[in-house]
Amino acid sequence: MKTTIVDKHLENGVQIIDPLNTYIDDDVEIEAGVILHPGTILSGKCHIGKGAVIGPYTQMNNTVIGSRTVVRNSVVESARVGEDCQVGPFAYLREGTVIGDKCRVGNFVEIKNSIIGDGSKAAHLTYIGDAQVGDGVNFGCGVVTVNYDGVNKHRTLVGDKAFIGSNVNLVAPVSIGDGAYVAAGSTIIKDVPADALAISRVREQTIKESWASK
Repeated sequence: MKTTIVDKHLENGVQIIDPLNTYIDDDVEIEAGVILHPGTILSGKCHIGKGAVIGPYTQMNNTVIGSRTVVRNSVVESARVGEDCQVGPFAYLREGTVIGDKCRVGNFVEIKNSIIGDGSKAAHLTYIGDAQVGDGVNFGCGVVTVNYDGVNKHRTLVGDKAFIGSNVNLVAPVSIGDGAYVAAGSTIIKDVPADALAISRVREQTIKESWASK
């Protein structure tokens, strides 16, 4: 059965680099021009758009991938990814995630139950959960949407073209307005208006000379 399924896709114009190490369920739909690298596992009702590149070592289940999108070394579960996106390596897209077109989801980024607008980017080391993110948003390294208070999940709203600096905590429920900036190292607990700059740090940097040698 495995060989029959792989052969069917090869005949339909899918490039499977290593058929012996590629696993495809019978319900998976793959358009012509797709490239599947070794270690790819496609299960459930997946649909892979024309010209997409999947793998190596990527697992997908019940997922839709748009045309010309590249997904490398990642796990995608019950999600939708638009066209011309870059995902991975080592990204984790969980159930309920919807990614727009021309987005970047980089290494060690986890997204769960969130909608990400066109052209938005989270390049590395970021968790986005229960969020609505606009178009053209940039997430710096180490951003966390703090969505769980121990009892309930809460949503984070980020407007178009907002800039979220590195090492930022967005404590939900919270809203970041269109075009707003959040300074690196901030913990945000109140809504940020459009075009504003939010800075939330405990105190200014303190330097104690010769402390380490003592």
